[in-house]
Amino acid sequence: MPQKICIISFDHWNYDYHIVNCLNNLGHEAHHIKIGDYQHQSLKDKITNVLSKTFAKKNLKKIRRQEYIIQRLKELGQQDQILVINPEIIELKYHLKIKEFTKNYMAYLYDSMSRYSVDHLLNGVFDKIYSFDLEDIAKYGFLPTSNYNYIDNTIETKEVYDIGFVGSYDDRFDELISLLKQLKPYNIKHRCIVVGKERKLSKLIESYGDLIDFQFQPLSQSEMLAFYEQCHCIIDLIRKNQTGLSFRFFEAMGLRKKIITNNQSVKAYNFYKPENIFVLEDSKVPSKAFISTNYESLPEEIYQEYTLKSWVTNIFSL
Repeated sequence: MPQKICIISFDHWNYDYHIVNCLNNLGHEAHHIKIGDYQHQSLKDKITNVLSKTFAKKNLKKIRRQEYIIQRLKELGQQDQILVINPEIIELKYHLKIKEFTKNYMAYLYDSMSRYSVDHLLNGVFDKIYSFDLEDIAKYGFLPTSNYNYIDNTIETKEVYDIGFVGSYDDRFDELISLLKQLKPYNIKHRCIVVGKERKLSKLIESYGDLIDFQFQPLSQSEMLAFYEQCHCIIDLIRKNQTGLSFRFFEAMGLRKKIITNNQSVKAYNFYKPENIFVLEDSKVPSKAFISTNYESLPEEIYQEYTLKSWVTNIFSL
């Protein structure tokens, strides 16, 4: 029987759009309340918010965004299920209001508790909390899941680069530089895009401009995928205090690309194949043969296990 299902999130990278689209394609009535869609209505609102943050220490825009969620739910009516992605951005009192609109209120944590804690939401607010972080699952009893392959069809494209990377400028930068320097004797073609603020990157450009393509504007999801399609291997470097798998693994699965990663936990997954995924450990780097040989296809049943359709069916018990 078709259900009314609502997704609530910021969706900075347009991943959550795919969840809603999949639910609708399966015959359900799915809606997305995208929190970032709320913007100041006028210059007066913007000025008022600045003054409020400065003098009253109150962010009116944040408050209005949460009120926007409640208003949208009033318009949509009761939902069979509501999933909030990264619930820490919503205050407890608003979660309790949201919960009134459904009998099944769930959360999915895109980040580890060490990065974005939801301690204040663990006392019965949610009927279910899903996480892909293995340590958080063991510590807090969250329901285990993974991210998903949202790519419907792989289009054969001409590969331009042996190795590619896209990421923000953060604590992974030094490890990326070290890896690229170790791979330099292979004389392979690479492109590594690091995105950050100009004031932070300007001093690095002179030192690492031959290794890194520094950019000041983030890539859209479509731009990032178009870039990955041109790469034979994708570098994935784990953030500190994270033990789950990023979307890179599932995008690589959908695009049939190899992965070079420092994420040891990937070995616990049934899609792990050393022919496709090289785990950086004991100061070893992938061989030139790993980088040059073809991707090996996964068994169909394993591939299907990580599709968005399977993820949606599992999360919403459809």
